[in-house]
Amino acid sequence: MPTRLVIPNEIAPGERRIALEPGVAKKLNATGVSIAMQQGAALSSYFKDEDFTDVEIVADAAAPYKDADLVFKVMPPSLDELKQMRDGCTIVGFMIPSKNADMMQLMCDKKITSLAMELVPRITRAQSMDALSSQASIAGYMGVLMGAQLASVFFPMLTTAAGTIRPAKVLVIGVGVAGLQAIATAKRLGAIVEAYDVRTATREQVESLGAKFIDTGVSADGEGGYARELTDDEKQQQQDVLARHISQADVIISTAAIPGRPSPKIISEAMVEDMKTGAVIVDLASEGGGNCVLTRPGETIQYKDRVTIHGPLNVAGELPIHASEMYAKNLFNLVSPFISDDGKLELDFEDDVIAGCVLTRDGAIVHEQYKNEDKSGGAE
Repeated sequence: MPTRLVIPNEIAPGERRIALEPGVAKKLNATGVSIAMQQGAALSSYFKDEDFTDVEIVADAAAPYKDADLVFKVMPPSLDELKQMRDGCTIVGFMIPSKNADMMQLMCDKKITSLAMELVPRITRAQSMDALSSQASIAGYMGVLMGAQLASVFFPMLTTAAGTIRPAKVLVIGVGVAGLQAIATAKRLGAIVEAYDVRTATREQVESLGAKFIDTGVSADGEGGYARELTDDEKQQQQDVLARHISQADVIISTAAIPGRPSPKIISEAMVEDMKTGAVIVDLASEGGGNCVLTRPGETIQYKDRVTIHGPLNVAGELPIHASEMYAKNLFNLVSPFISDDGKLELDFEDDVIAGCVLTRDGAIVHEQYKNEDKSGGAE
């Protein structure tokens, strides 16, 4: 029997993405996989049910889960959703394991195999499966547009009847995928762009986009392309240099995040105090608490009626069509190599990519980073 794939409606508040789009649905059908999707599940991403040819549209929200072999999701499944799924099925999506110990325990109880998209290893072969990167690229683009909307100045230099208007100064903090897209977008809008990252290896990438790299004299190049944690002395040196550039910026786009951990605090209240009147901080690291100590995730606040601090959540969801298209392709690229000629999913747990992102299997948490999660609801 071919694998039966189910696409449920995303029930997380404000989530507009969906884990399937019509083009990927056709590719999956071609592999022999049987697909069922909850009625109206893709409407928030502006796809109609009739766009999905050869996909069974199911009206009853609970019905698809009963015979699902494989479930694609964007956000982590709720406990109620998991209870509806049959024992031993496979679920693929973002799991946010550091915040969902109860979810992991229930998946273990039901012997559900889960693949966490945020745990896909950052190796060359897995680039087309890297959902963190695809969604971060959208966040970087949208973050700059948010900054431009909130800013009190033009981004480009303009020649007007009233004279020449100077371009805005934009500072991008964190030069990962989101940061690089933010740099490129701010440059396209005509701003003067500076960028900072504790990983000095990013200098070449920053300069290739036409931005200036801020060198604080501190390097924190870590494993897997991520930054290591700084010592107290290194943090002080970093802040001393960075403070001067922060004080001159019209807009700051902050993107420094460490998956599974709180976002590093880079922008202090004293730094905000020294910022220009009318300046803006768009803190794209808000999901992890923010890079600015004053950020309130999910809110936009005014600091002393002088500086706007914007803490957006689920930024990629603000561009639901392309976000869904990119995410669905990531999912397809992850599982399609393991679909047999008769349409059956046969995961190889010795494969580097699968081994790197499998979270639960055979009734146990198997990912090394989360094996010791406290079953009562948090990390030990």
